Amino acid sequence: MSTEFFKSTYSGANQSCVEIAHHEDIVLIRDSKYVGPAEIQPLVTIPAAHWTQFLELALGGNSGQLGELAVTVHKDGGASIAGPDEVLDYTSDEWDAFLKGVCDRQFDRPA
Repeated sequence: MSTEFFKSTYSGANQSCVEIAHHEDIVLIRDSKYVGPAEIQPLVTIPAAHWTQFLELALGGNSGQLGELAVTVHKDGGASIAGPDEVLDYTSDEWDAFLKGVCDRQFDRPA
């Protein structure tokens, strides 16, 4: 299983996107807009067992909560993902590219 961060193919070459990395028991989410030191980059961690539910929540188009994780969809089409310690904010273009990738199953857990 690759643990490298990747983004939706719909994100193009820009540096404004939702990036995820699959690990054995967790999935990490980060915002590529972050420009500070890598060791303190904000991350939201989702248990791998809840990843499919998170994707379904995101695709639903409404704000909602999954355990300690909250997805807030904004009126402008952007969204925020909040974990217990961090909040990641995405523009409408970033969130749209992520959702298109979800629809194409680009973010499914590797078998």
